[in-house]
Amino acid sequence: MSAASALNPEEAADLLLRDLRSGPEGLSTREARRRLLQHGPNTLRRRQRRRWPTELAHQFTHPLALLLWLAAGLLLIVGSHVIAAAVILIIGLNAAFSFAQEVHAERAVEELAKYLPQRARVQRDGAVIDIDSTELVPGDIVLIREGDRIAADVRLLSGAIEVDMSALTGESRPVLRSAALVDVNVPTLSAHELAFSGTNCVGGEARAVAFATGMATEIGRIAALSQRVKPDPSPLERQVRRVAWLIAAVSVMLALSFIPAAMLAAHLTLINSLVFAAGLLAGMVPEGLLPVITLALAVAVRQLAGRGALVKRLSAVETLGCTDVICTDKTGTLTENRMVPVAAWLAGTRIDLEDGRFDPSARDAPRAVRRLARIAASCNNASFDEDGEPAGDPTETAILSAARAFGADTDRRTREAQRRWQFHFDPQLKLMSTVDQPPGGPITIHTKGAPEAVLSSCSRILDPDGHPVALDDAARRRVEAAVDAFAAEGLRVLAFACRELAPGEPVPRERRDAERGLCLTGLIALLDPPRPGVAGAVAQCRTAGIRIIVITGDHPLTAAAIAQRVGITGDRPTVVTGDQFDRLGERQLAALIQENPEVIFARASPEAKLHIAEALRDAGHVVAMTGDGVNDAPALRCADIGVAMGRSGTDVAREASTMVLTDDDFSTIVTAVHAGRRIYDNVRKFIIYIFAHATPETVPFLVFAIGGGAIPLPLTIMQILAFDVGSETLPALSLSREPAEPGIMTRPPRRRGASVIQAPMLARAWLFLGAIVAALSMAGFFYVLLRAGWHPGAPVGVGAPLHRAYQEATTMTFLGMMAGQIGTVFAVRTQRASLRSVGLFSNRYLLAAVAAEILLAAVFVYAPPAQSLLGTAPLPPADLVVLLAYPLIVWGADESLRYLLRRRGGRSGSGDP
Repeated sequence: MSAASALNPEEAADLLLRDLRSGPEGLSTREARRRLLQHGPNTLRRRQRRRWPTELAHQFTHPLALLLWLAAGLLLIVGSHVIAAAVILIIGLNAAFSFAQEVHAERAVEELAKYLPQRARVQRDGAVIDIDSTELVPGDIVLIREGDRIAADVRLLSGAIEVDMSALTGESRPVLRSAALVDVNVPTLSAHELAFSGTNCVGGEARAVAFATGMATEIGRIAALSQRVKPDPSPLERQVRRVAWLIAAVSVMLALSFIPAAMLAAHLTLINSLVFAAGLLAGMVPEGLLPVITLALAVAVRQLAGRGALVKRLSAVETLGCTDVICTDKTGTLTENRMVPVAAWLAGTRIDLEDGRFDPSARDAPRAVRRLARIAASCNNASFDEDGEPAGDPTETAILSAARAFGADTDRRTREAQRRWQFHFDPQLKLMSTVDQPPGGPITIHTKGAPEAVLSSCSRILDPDGHPVALDDAARRRVEAAVDAFAAEGLRVLAFACRELAPGEPVPRERRDAERGLCLTGLIALLDPPRPGVAGAVAQCRTAGIRIIVITGDHPLTAAAIAQRVGITGDRPTVVTGDQFDRLGERQLAALIQENPEVIFARASPEAKLHIAEALRDAGHVVAMTGDGVNDAPALRCADIGVAMGRSGTDVAREASTMVLTDDDFSTIVTAVHAGRRIYDNVRKFIIYIFAHATPETVPFLVFAIGGGAIPLPLTIMQILAFDVGSETLPALSLSREPAEPGIMTRPPRRRGASVIQAPMLARAWLFLGAIVAALSMAGFFYVLLRAGWHPGAPVGVGAPLHRAYQEATTMTFLGMMAGQIGTVFAVRTQRASLRSVGLFSNRYLLAAVAAEILLAAVFVYAPPAQSLLGTAPLPPADLVVLLAYPLIVWGADESLRYLLRRRGGRSGSGDP
């Protein structure tokens, strides 16, 4: 770039184009394809995937795995090699499972990128086309406009843009980049004629040529030197990890306390006591808990993607479930963003358009109509393609349609040839202006925007004959009345104005010099109908205790009319305009939000959205905030769930968001909240399920210790290890697919920071479900022993007459625990509702998991290798019939408890488990 920098802007641009073997018309498609093969795709080389041997090794050194290694080490020391091998096998299985789930979750998030390909507008073969940004090559002519993420390092050829360089420099203030400015001997990042990949255009338009792509860009060089930081664990993961440590600590204490108890009470040797303690430790550790949760969140992310909500972080799924405030825009979210011009107003006359068409006689209408049409066509960046279909922002295309209906020339090439300068739309000022000059005509400033913003810049108004007259107070009141009348119909209203420059007057380069002394020409009203499903989604939010706040840049009456039409507010909402908002202090804003359940913020700026999000979060609310523009990014980052629009949203907004709506539909947000609540419920369900096995695994050891040696161990170490492998993982995974319970959207949102694991859950798992399974298992054990003539103290070891009966008794305990867990998995499918309301067969994954568990139990008991390894023995058919009742007893007891809770006032499907 140094050789070019010593030249004037035009010469520098021409030299660079020659160096890149490109031209003003862009590359040919064939040449672009050749360069793509030469330079490779325009992507940053992804950080190396974690090498699977290293990552798998990490799973073997996890703290919970270390506890199992300790148990295995103790067993090896005392010579119990078979049991030690079984513990090591469990470590390996858990490590493999955890690794597989981490890979699955990582890919689930990464694959979402294909739903949101970044696009780039380029000129190839002389025509402007949209391509995937990965196909950009050096020499491509790139067209950049407000809201675009710049996809390559480029040199501007024409135009000027404002660029957010924070991705490269950390400086949040936008900087000017202009084709008319060439810097010499300055750092590359400071050159005014250059813009860089990964930065964001926050204003203006420009044509540029790409000179570096992929890893050759500035951001590519940075990426080559750095590694992305591993994301922090989510609150849910931290809570579960804390509880897992608690369980592990309790397990260690129980195991250590069992050693002296076994030696003193049961008169076991130290070696045998260590064996039993190690087995108890291995059985109590909840090894599979975290990977099951990770997989459940990954499954939820995939399901939401199929419904139009792309969640970019796994942890956001849990946050969705506690969202209690949705701050939504109006246009395109509550409405279809399918703007249609329906009317115009000028000089006191309303002109209606039927289906966006104007009576042909309008071509003979007063000059005021033609002037309005000319402004609407000139101050516009939309266009019509060869088939007459509009392309561009929906508001702009609707205005261009009105201009065409009124007889204006809407050809894009004509407009671009006449344009001298543009002041892009400013969300603070709510104005857009262009400076245009037709061949042989005067230089004219054309302005459009919010009626009150345009009015404040006007000193004159056109009369019906197109002559400017003074804009006095009476005329202002007539304009304001017309605006209010349109807005009350739910129409979006824009005002149009112009000013011809005097001969010799310089073209203004500052907004304040251009947007003053304007002449108001007229108004155009646009219809944007509400989306069909929004009213139903709003009703769902009301019953779910979710508050909806409308924050829009539209007119107060328009916003209120749409909000009432879809059911967000009643007849008398509190409407706060932008000017009123600017006068509010922090305390006043907090009080306003707290005291007014139905509030609408109209003519709101992006800064207002940020302040509202901050105020709501400070009040303890969990906030979802929608946005689509460049300036919405701070509010999207501030909100708990930043929701960007996939269709109408800018690259900047999508990057700042937590979730992207591919259909831009408010109803999809409610669908995501529903899914968030469902997955949160399901996480709690399989936590109860996993924890419930602790009691029946511990009780046999307590019975053995309390018996002082008179009662044989009801469950062997190998059986408890097999139980962990055979009875826990698959049913727990299937619970992540559990459908939502009835009434899930009629309960209030949970509090921010509410623990996913609560005392009632643990009581239900350990003291109710687990206790019932333990009691049934012990009853089966003693039933089989007593039936064979056993009495306390009778020998049951190898060679003893009762040894076969003892094997059958431990098998009865083992199968009783597995049967009880089947009852548990059906019991935890609901929190308070009856299982009938969910449907016994509604989760086919659960049915398959239970079938697999039964098959595995049969292998454990009837396969000769398993019999010799586990010490199991076939049971007579009568015992199997008894075992069939165990799941029904466990489920029936829990169903009865839930019935009593509902009778006591609990609402179906709500409350703690």
